[in-house]
Amino acid sequence: MKKTIFSLALGTFGLGMAEFGIMGVLTELAHDTGISIPSAGNMISFYAFGVVIGAPIVALFSSRFSLKSTLLFLVTMCVIGNALFSVSGSYLGLAAGRLISGFPHGAIFGVGAIILSKIAPPGKVTVAVAGMVAGMTVANLVGVPLGTWLGHEYHWRYTFFLIAAFDALVILSVLLWVPKLYDKTETKLTEQFHFLKKPEPWLIFAATMFGNAGVFAWFSFVKPFMVNVSGFSEGGMTIIMMLMGLGMVLGNLMSGKLSGRYSPLRIAATTDLVIVASLLLLFAFGEQKTASLVMGFICCAGLFAFSAPLQILLLQNAKGGELLGAAGGQVAFNLGSAIGAYFGGMMITLGFSWSYVTLPAAILSFSAMTSLLLYAHLKVKTRRASERTA
Repeated sequence: MKKTIFSLALGTFGLGMAEFGIMGVLTELAHDTGISIPSAGNMISFYAFGVVIGAPIVALFSSRFSLKSTLLFLVTMCVIGNALFSVSGSYLGLAAGRLISGFPHGAIFGVGAIILSKIAPPGKVTVAVAGMVAGMTVANLVGVPLGTWLGHEYHWRYTFFLIAAFDALVILSVLLWVPKLYDKTETKLTEQFHFLKKPEPWLIFAATMFGNAGVFAWFSFVKPFMVNVSGFSEGGMTIIMMLMGLGMVLGNLMSGKLSGRYSPLRIAATTDLVIVASLLLLFAFGEQKTASLVMGFICCAGLFAFSAPLQILLLQNAKGGELLGAAGGQVAFNLGSAIGAYFGGMMITLGFSWSYVTLPAAILSFSAMTSLLLYAHLKVKTRRASERTA
């Protein structure tokens, strides 16, 4: 089982490099291809749209094939998408590469979780899935800074060629270490959608989408922000991206530690409040290097501390359709990436300075807080109604 977890963690490591690696080479990409930085930021949105399209399609058709075959197909798409992106010279080719590389993202997490649920001993599934997801957080700590360094010292295309080559090795690990299993669910497909009749999961989807959109409105343009607002050199971005990645790792660990003491809703709401405050402080004090690093670190830590409790809330409110709920969470997360990148870039397109990308970021994050408060109000109202009935 350990080899299977390691193989899946390698897969999520590659996904993390592909999704977040572009932030560290955004200016190099724009200069090399002759497009504006906001237009280059659209490549973040194209990846997210790939996730939005891919997750539900694979969820519907994966039962026809073995989970191993499905996983091999998905990782092969990662290789093709990142390779296409690394060699394309046109905007259309770049967009297609990002769309293809994003298509397998959510599905890989879903298929990997099903595989681990079938081979892990009772009571060890959560730990096994956490091991798989760890690849994503390690990618932000090690892989993304490495990609940033490659893009700055040599060429941004080397970054994505490296990701494609790494994904080719992931294919080999899947062939060697992932067993051949099938997912034959007894629940009818139509019944798996029944949980969507209630408003609670939609409010959690909204919180996931707006929360991620808020962070990505700023983080999509972290390099030009740190260079043009905070005054760091482009060469220093490797260390900065490593610091942001460390924040994501620690945020994920902190959320896990707190889950034993507080409810997922309280953790998510408190974390979102911290994110909103850090984004507003980035706007006010972004010109000070120390302040921008500290607030950026807190914001990135909040992103992953915010995600875990929302996933738990989704599972709690998706009875009978847990896998579709998890896929929907990935769709909401990446749709938020696209929305955030769009609104952050729009501020630059409208002629505002780079510091202003934090304002739509804070507004979007506050919208996530509103969704969580509505969810809490609805749960209290439902509980009181059931108590009166009893």
